[in-house]
Amino acid sequence: MQTITSVTTLAHVIQLAVGPVFLLSGIGAILAVLTNRLARVVDRFRTLNNSKDEERAVHEKEMATLLNRARWIHWAISLCTVSALLICIVIAALFVGSVMNLDPSNMISVLFILTMLVLISGLLCFLREIFLATGLIEKYGK
Repeated sequence: MQTITSVTTLAHVIQLAVGPVFLLSGIGAILAVLTNRLARVVDRFRTLNNSKDEERAVHEKEMATLLNRARWIHWAISLCTVSALLICIVIAALFVGSVMNLDPSNMISVLFILTMLVLISGLLCFLREIFLATGLIEKYGK
């Protein structure tokens, strides 16, 4: 049977884990946007790649830009996924520390800082892909 102290401790750990869980859901939303963008890039590339040879030659630059965009989205997805995994480790460390009566605060701090750095890197990759996409629109929209 659990004591009042252990239930209180568990409740406190759950309260501490709520912030990272919200961050995790935000990263999930970012990943959904990124995968949708990647799917659109891939679809457009396939359409251009399946066109007739004379039409395809006209679209070579656009296809090169699409490949570049796909690479940046790939990096953004990879980095955001790593940040989500790090947040999961932070949440697990909170509970493991509570169960084992350890103080994981140093490890959690390092993991959280690392998470933010990786997430920032992923968002910068996303920003670069957006610049490429808007440049493509400006170039071919005229």
